[in-house]
Amino acid sequence: MRTVEISYSLATRREGGARIRNPLMDLLHAVRDHGSISAAAKALGFSYRHVWGELKRWEAELGRPLVIWEKGQPAVLSGFGDKLLWAERQAQARLAPQVEALHADLERAFAVAFDDAAQVLTLFASHDDALPLLREHAARFARLHLDVRFCGSVDAIAALNEGRCVMAGFHTPRLPGGGELARRAYQPLLQPGLHKLIGFAQRTQGLIVAPGNPMALASLDDIRAKGARFVNRALGTGTRVLLDELLARDGIAAGAIEGYGRSEPSHEAVAQAVASGAVDAGLGIEAAARSRGLGFVPLVREDYFLVCLKSALEQPPVAALRALLRTPAWKRELAAVPGYEPSQSGEVLSLRRQLPWWDMAPKPARAHSAQVRKPTKAPSRSGSA
Repeated sequence: MRTVEISYSLATRREGGARIRNPLMDLLHAVRDHGSISAAAKALGFSYRHVWGELKRWEAELGRPLVIWEKGQPAVLSGFGDKLLWAERQAQARLAPQVEALHADLERAFAVAFDDAAQVLTLFASHDDALPLLREHAARFARLHLDVRFCGSVDAIAALNEGRCVMAGFHTPRLPGGGELARRAYQPLLQPGLHKLIGFAQRTQGLIVAPGNPMALASLDDIRAKGARFVNRALGTGTRVLLDELLARDGIAAGAIEGYGRSEPSHEAVAQAVASGAVDAGLGIEAAARSRGLGFVPLVREDYFLVCLKSALEQPPVAALRALLRTPAWKRELAAVPGYEPSQSGEVLSLRRQLPWWDMAPKPARAHSAQVRKPTKAPSRSGSA
């Protein structure tokens, strides 16, 4: 079985309709249409020697003859060559709508690179339903294109410190003292004076349950007491950190939660597990529950922050994003998402004032400036989406 590789090229104009081009098929079409190697070479703008050499190379590669040619006779395709062109026509006809859509998507993406007014900002972030909306809003109204890579909060901030992105997104619960586990996860990666917080949103996390909440679950202790089947988030996610914070606060052992060791990679995956009946509950954001018509039991409010190096604050893409976050239009769009509300959106905030645990822990490890690319040593994976 031969494999198929797809590639594309950049051109100043489109040659005909959207097609996936293949140089061998172009050679075979030319030979069949023009009846000779020399005429095919002329039509393609190549030398006779080049076309002949390419045909022989492909015959050796595929182990089959492609062209039948005798001196003084027209060149014709072999039976195998004809079947190759037939297969290509069938594939092109079946895939034409998908190829056209892919072609259009590629052209739109590359149009940004040639648009001098467009800007691109790389953002590694804990998963959040508002960020895809922000990406669309920024592209539509500010010609700002957010290259969002979803990962854990700890991984996102580590990527910022290692120079792999310009901005990171993470979230922390609104608990007394800010939460001991959140402190352990984030403080070694953040340093006042070097990093700057940018306000983004507040959101609600809670129990995602079946429609109507048939088990009448109102707390994590109900999960324990009623033996509800639970699904966790993966290590390295902020929601996993939040769950452990809440269990510690309520004096509940992790082993008392059936399904504590089972995990899903995103809020949507947790909601889907509940919707399918595989589990009874999971911890997640309200928006994921409402989008699937599920029940939701709010447990805690949390802040979702963006963070960048102080040196990046006035870079044009960062400044453009901060300005966009402050607009009434964006705040209205964010407030329409279930469980979300704007919170000092676009404002530059003090780490010490927003994160109350700086004086409760060892001095944080120093992050690197934008000019230094040596990675910092990340803590054990304990916090993110």
